[in-house]
Amino acid sequence: MNINAASMFKELQTQGLEAKGLSNELSTKATNPASADFSAMLKQAIENVNGLQQNTSDLRNSFEMGDKDVSLSDVMIASNKSGLAFDATVQVRNKMVEAYKEVMSMPV
Repeated sequence: MNINAASMFKELQTQGLEAKGLSNELSTKATNPASADFSAMLKQAIENVNGLQQNTSDLRNSFEMGDKDVSLSDVMIASNKSGLAFDATVQVRNKMVEAYKEVMSMPV
């Protein structure tokens, strides 16, 4: 599976900001991608995944407590979104570890 980390981070950021209603903030950052710090982008992507998982947990708890405003489909959609985001994050981590091992095995 070939994963483009930069496009995945951008997608995760977009999804997280759309969930928070902040999609305009990302469009201003996207105009100058060279100024973006990699560690800040990675941290924000992980925070977005964490936010999706917390949202799923809150929806699941509300549904289990009998909240009539939360439907089963809302819970399942949120669960699938957070699961997909987590799986993508694990794949990025695996690619980063693989790249690190490759760099470390290079002769000096």
